[in-house]
Amino acid sequence: MDINSLKQRAEDYLELCYNELNKSHLLEARLAEVHKEIESTRAYELLSFELVYGTKVAWRNSNKCIGRLFWRTMKVFDCRKLSHSEDIFQALLNHIKTATNEGNIKSTITVFNAHNGIRIWNPQLLCFAGYRDEKGRIIGDSKQLSFTKECMKLGWIPKMGQFDILPLVIQVGDNKPEFREIPEEIISIVPIEHPFIDSFKDMGLKWYSTPIISNMTLEIGGIEFHAAPFNGWYMGTEIGARNLADESRYNMLPKVAKLMGLKLNDKNILWKDRALIELNSAVLYSFKKHRVKIIDHHTASKQFMEFLRKETTEGRDVTADWAWIVPPISGSTMEVFHTEMNNEVKSPNYFYQQEPWSTK
Repeated sequence: MDINSLKQRAEDYLELCYNELNKSHLLEARLAEVHKEIESTRAYELLSFELVYGTKVAWRNSNKCIGRLFWRTMKVFDCRKLSHSEDIFQALLNHIKTATNEGNIKSTITVFNAHNGIRIWNPQLLCFAGYRDEKGRIIGDSKQLSFTKECMKLGWIPKMGQFDILPLVIQVGDNKPEFREIPEEIISIVPIEHPFIDSFKDMGLKWYSTPIISNMTLEIGGIEFHAAPFNGWYMGTEIGARNLADESRYNMLPKVAKLMGLKLNDKNILWKDRALIELNSAVLYSFKKHRVKIIDHHTASKQFMEFLRKETTEGRDVTADWAWIVPPISGSTMEVFHTEMNNEVKSPNYFYQQEPWSTK
């Protein structure tokens, strides 16, 4: 990014930040300081409160997130001073433990230095491995086939199970990527069972409690943080209607339908729809039984509409991606389905990155 573009992005964000935090009387001096720093080093450092607020506004601006009502509440760990791999690993473990919070999931972000080439290879800090057996059949999460293969290249020993937690993999600058196993005691795994179908638990389904996204760039005022894992808590359909249900993931709907005694060759009975509802019911029931925070899609949709109304009251336009905001089941029963949305991308924000191993 050229100097003038960086100056403009810095100005845009700092004006927003200082005005919204009632610090506008400090803005002129701060902008002069930042301009001088950019001219001298072609970069600048955000002050601690500027970083913290930027992470939250980035969540507020996340077009694909339905859970933005709580954007002000995120816990922020400023880890920009860390540069050694062991310290970075410890910060990631601390994030998992803090965010999981004994089941009362806490929205959390950990931000690492933007300028020393730290990358987290995991798509999420917690994710299940995906393998191909000798006959080419997929075991585990097909979405993680590529990342699992990279872990194995680094020396990680595969367990060949359906639900194996992958290690943390980080890279600092041009150094070789390193991996560390995640201690079992800080991982919360929820076994999936059904409130009425006893044989449901025999499928051995499970899912991890905390969705910590780690493959996105956080951009604030023109500064790009390529290592900034963050999380909210699950909406049930993310697990029950996508992760466990998609044909390209765990593809569990045929098995659920058979448990229910449904005929898979009869489309008129809507076996996929009925199995999908029961799978989602099982996810919500299981998380609540194990006292792990989760939200159903109807409540999440109501919260999004409350967020929209609050932002309008504050004089801010809400941008959103309709295809992501509307839940993947029962969409037309919710107000979000009938709401027009502007998908303009604002800054600060989170942006997907290329997989780090694909650039090598």
